[in-house]
This record gives sequence, C-alpha cells and structure tokens, in this order.
Amino acid sequence: MSTLKVTNIQATGETASRAVSGVAAAWVNFNGTGTIAARDSVNVSSLTDNVSGDYTVTYTNAMANGNYAISLASIENSTNGADLYISNNTDPSTTSHILEYVLAGTGKYDVDQVHTTIHGDLA
Repeated sequence: MSTLKVTNIQATGETASRAVSGVAAAWVNFNGTGTIAARDSVNVSSLTDNVSGDYTVTYTNAMANGNYAISLASIENSTNGADLYISNNTDPSTTSHILEYVLAGTGKYDVDQVHTTIHGDLA
C-alpha cells in the first residue's frame, strides 16, 4: 500500500488550491451574538452581521459559479425553537452567501454558534 502526502490540493481547472485539512471549498464556525467573530475557518475572508439573525459569509477565494452546496448548522443555548436557513431571497454568489436565523412567528434572531460548510469548485 502506498501513502500519498500533500500539503495542498488543487483540482484541474482551479486557480486556487486548498489545504488538505480543509477539503471543503470553505467552512466557518462563528459566534452569532454580540460582535460576531470566527472561531475557526478555511477560505473565509470576512463575516458581516447585517441585522439581528442575518449574516453574510464572504470567501477568500471565489467559487467557480453559484451552484455549490451549502451545509448549515447552529447551536442555540435557549429553547427558542428557531431554524437556520440560507436566505430565500438571495441566490448564493461566487464570493459570498447569506444566512438567516428565524424564530417562527417572531422574526430574525441572533444565535450562539453558526456553522456553515461549502462544497464546490473554486474559480
């Protein structure tokens, strides 16, 4: 059996490479309350707190197109029973996507932890 050791991976046609430890095109774990900040991330250049419960994740290296997969999760330390979802009024762009956390019947609401992972081709 052979062992292949690499530091970075670059798919055919991509101009940016990604670290083996972050095979996803991008991911971030950040706090969504108060002054938002990433706990850890790969290929995420910035986070924007648009309004309560509404965040924009911007990528360091752009995606090839807007047809990538976005996985979302959150941890809320209360019993609000809210849902985290990608904004239904904005398609993902090649450079960012918007997340909204909505409390059923009440509106947008800040969450304690937000996690998102992007899978797709880098530009």
